[in-house]
Amino acid sequence: MSVALFSITILFAYLLGSIPTSVWYGIGYFGVDVRRLGSGNAGATNTFRVLGKRAGTIVMLIDVLKGWTATCLAPLLYYFNAIGDSEVLTYKIIFGIIAIVGHIFPVFVRFKGGKGVATLLGMVLAVHSELALVCITIFILTLIASQYVSLSSILATLAFPVLSLLGVFGQPDPLLVAFGFAMFLLVVFTHQKNIVRLLKGNESRVNIFRNSKRDQ
Repeated sequence: MSVALFSITILFAYLLGSIPTSVWYGIGYFGVDVRRLGSGNAGATNTFRVLGKRAGTIVMLIDVLKGWTATCLAPLLYYFNAIGDSEVLTYKIIFGIIAIVGHIFPVFVRFKGGKGVATLLGMVLAVHSELALVCITIFILTLIASQYVSLSSILATLAFPVLSLLGVFGQPDPLLVAFGFAMFLLVVFTHQKNIVRLLKGNESRVNIFRNSKRDQ
């Protein structure tokens, strides 16, 4: 692939990830900037907390779609013979990570975005859908049991490289395992404050199954 095409694709993946879904949706439909309420985070979890289940679900799905679309740029390039078959996974990971970086540091809202979990989920769905579904199950079960989104996100993210390493879905791919652990460290980094609150026992719980006033 040429340097020009690679640069354009990287830029597109970053701008795609940079779309501040929670901010634009909150202001556009509710006149509310979610960064000024709740945890102050521009992500799906705070949208659930501030604007309710319906808004949170919409924001989450769009953020997932951002990661999935950016990652799928790799097979699109392969379809047009811009990259080889052996390079698809590498470029999937590159473009997906760039989208996550865009979500965390979005150019459209002064580089202050969300924590990237939903966008990471979209990326993982495009990279390894079967493993992603297992991680989603772990996330949901942990959330039901604890009502902590942060804890659910951390455990679900950790499950990806661990299950990859154990070869649950076939021979372990070193690149996939390394990517998984790198993403786990990124999630831990973006959830530092949440981890401190979890250890202190004062982390906020989110009951996504309860309707808020905005959903009624």
